[in-house]
Amino acid sequence: QVQLVESGGGLVQPGGSLRLSCVGSGRIFSINGMGWYRQAPGKERELVAAITTGGSTNYADSVKGRFTISRENAKNTVHLQMNSLKSEDTAVYYCNAQRVRRLPGDLLPRDYWGQGTQVTVSS
Repeated sequence: QVQLVESGGGLVQPGGSLRLSCVGSGRIFSINGMGWYRQAPGKERELVAAITTGGSTNYADSVKGRFTISRENAKNTVHLQMNSLKSEDTAVYYCNAQRVRRLPGDLLPRDYWGQGTQVTVSS
C-alpha cells in the first residue's frame, strides 16, 4: 500500500513561515507530478502548488512569491516552504501524488492523497 504522510503544520503568526513536508512510503516505483492543495472551512479544495518530475512548478496566484515547492525524487518527498503567511492561508493542507506506479510497467497508475495537516495563521 502507498501512503503519503505530511508534517510541518501548526500555528504561526502573520508574516511568519512554515515548511511542510510529505513523504511517500510503501511500494513506489515512480511518481509523476506532486503537489499541495488546501481546503479552508466552507470552501472547496484548491491547488496551492505543483511540481513535475523534471522540476517545473505551478503556483496559485494567491501564493506566488511567498511559497516555494520542491521535491526529492529519490526520496518520494515534496516540500512546501511558506513565507509571509497571511490569515487567509489558514487551511488544511493536503499532499497529492499523481500517477503513482507501484511497479515497472504498471498499467494502472493512480493518484494518492495524504491525510492533511492543519496550518493556522493567527496572532
